[in-house]
Amino acid sequence: MSLTLADARIVTPEGVHEGWLTIEDGRITHVGQGSAPGPGLSVGGRHVVPGFVDIHNHGGAGGSFPTGDLDQARDAVALHRGHGTTTTMASLVSGSIEDLTRATSALAELCEDGLLTGIHFEGPYISRARCGAHDPTVLREPSPQEFAGLVKAGRGHVRMLTIAPELPGALDTIRTAVAEGVIAAIGHSDAGYEQAIEGIEAGATVATHLYNAMPPLGHRAPGPVAALLDDERVTVELVNDGVHVHSAMLRLAYEVAGPGRTALITDAMSATGLSDGDYKLGSMPVRVRDGVARLVEGGSIAGATLTMDVAFRRAVQELGMSLPDAVQVASLTPARVLGLADRIGSIAVGKAADLVVLSDSLEVDGVLKDGVWITEPR
Repeated sequence: MSLTLADARIVTPEGVHEGWLTIEDGRITHVGQGSAPGPGLSVGGRHVVPGFVDIHNHGGAGGSFPTGDLDQARDAVALHRGHGTTTTMASLVSGSIEDLTRATSALAELCEDGLLTGIHFEGPYISRARCGAHDPTVLREPSPQEFAGLVKAGRGHVRMLTIAPELPGALDTIRTAVAEGVIAAIGHSDAGYEQAIEGIEAGATVATHLYNAMPPLGHRAPGPVAALLDDERVTVELVNDGVHVHSAMLRLAYEVAGPGRTALITDAMSATGLSDGDYKLGSMPVRVRDGVARLVEGGSIAGATLTMDVAFRRAVQELGMSLPDAVQVASLTPARVLGLADRIGSIAVGKAADLVVLSDSLEVDGVLKDGVWITEPR
């Protein structure tokens, strides 16, 4: 299949230019400026950006990745693809080792089919003091041997582990994860500054939803936030929904880490795309009111009802990012975290034709996945 998109404002991390691109067999084959050399599909001067890459997502459209139910997972992926996320990593929440093994083995099938890009364990090796919406009864001390068993269940598709570095056995588990090719992320942690640094030195390279579920930034006790922001090896996840983190703190993190170390995430849960009501995140009952998900008992924030197009739009309109920088934090930087920046994350010859057409107001008008329309421009 061959397709030319013409009359486009093509957005890359380097800038914005008016031009055209051609697609053949799911890949971008040419990117040009000015008028297309031949007939093509005009997008009417709308923006064309790379497909969004979400490295922290628990579900949507009523589907929950932690259940391991493949039909639910397919529904969730379809919902997010319609909002421009062409690459999704399935995030699990803390559970028993048996439940995590079962869900991992099931979701590995969708990774093999190309529907998911990998599996993320957000727990169970996290702090009880900072567990948020995770079930505290299933939390456990990190075990390198136990984690290696979970990796085996994933048949090569486990991509990330969120862990609290202050726990006994955590540093060895981080080293095991890295040796297995799994990204180690610091999150849901009560670590101090020095303990966070120890986790980074052991191999952690991501901050799971920076600020949330960790001690706040302090001028005498800087905590993990300062350690994670300060280290050039660490990419920081940010939930840009206007609920999880104040915009001033989002801007602060972005100014320190820059677009090359900032990754927008949704932290989406099953209620994403649906109305207010009662849902679950893992085993925990959740109530959604005015689009905000909180535990029924205790009121902790329980994931988000965010989609990446909204996070992208807010990055430009609320945080003041340029379009090229917003493209980087929503697509290229998370692709680099996954080790996939040679294939996805930007508009360049040879990369997958994962593209989103956006209106002047940055609303999604069309989505291409591997050169095939998920939704066609109106």
